Amino acid sequence: MSPRAVLFDFSGTLFRVEPAERWLRAVLDAAGITADDAGIVRCAAALERAGALAGGAFPERVPEALEEVWLTRDRSMERHRAAYTGLARQVPLPWPDGVYDALYDRHMTPAAWEPYPDAAAVLRGLRERDVRVGVVSNIGWDLRPVFRTHGLDAYVDAYTLSYEHGVQKPDPLLFRAACEAVGQAPQDVLMVGDDRRADGGATALGCGFFPVDHLPAAERPDGLRPVLGLVG
Repeated sequence: MSPRAVLFDFSGTLFRVEPAERWLRAVLDAAGITADDAGIVRCAAALERAGALAGGAFPERVPEALEEVWLTRDRSMERHRAAYTGLARQVPLPWPDGVYDALYDRHMTPAAWEPYPDAAAVLRGLRERDVRVGVVSNIGWDLRPVFRTHGLDAYVDAYTLSYEHGVQKPDPLLFRAACEAVGQAPQDVLMVGDDRRADGGATALGCGFFPVDHLPAAERPDGLRPVLGLVG
């Protein structure tokens, strides 16, 4: 039987966060800070290696003092901010200390996110087929404004966000809450995501799973389109 509902992950699945260099430049520009290009490129690369941009690359190394908050970062707003600002502060920046918090704040803005090229068409196609759509994300902030700003909120029936439930994928409790939110039993639900461990955890509850690759948006123009074929 075809799925009656599809759950989507957010980052790396429906949306991709901006590149680290653009992220840093946006924060410096907003603060009126002038910096040379070489310095920006160097600092952006260091922040990326540190894993300071949520939705970007994972950290090459998590300092021992941050290990616990990193592993549980998506369970609350406070833990999420502490994890990512903590990683950012591992990189000495030649600007005022407030830049670290401004970097975190920037990644929560709709301007920092770009939908994958086929996201709107796939979500619209599911709506036309009367297939319920949910977003289930490991995250520490409210992503609904991102969907509204980019015109995708109208296609989403329910959002299930880890920080609002105090649990994070692959915990079955979060997937169960997501299934209940779209009004379907797990065996009638397909989970789509880029993390085989976290998103693929939905299979333990009986959901189907369709993986996509976490690539820059321009490099994955149609990775979501096969989902339409799976729902008939």
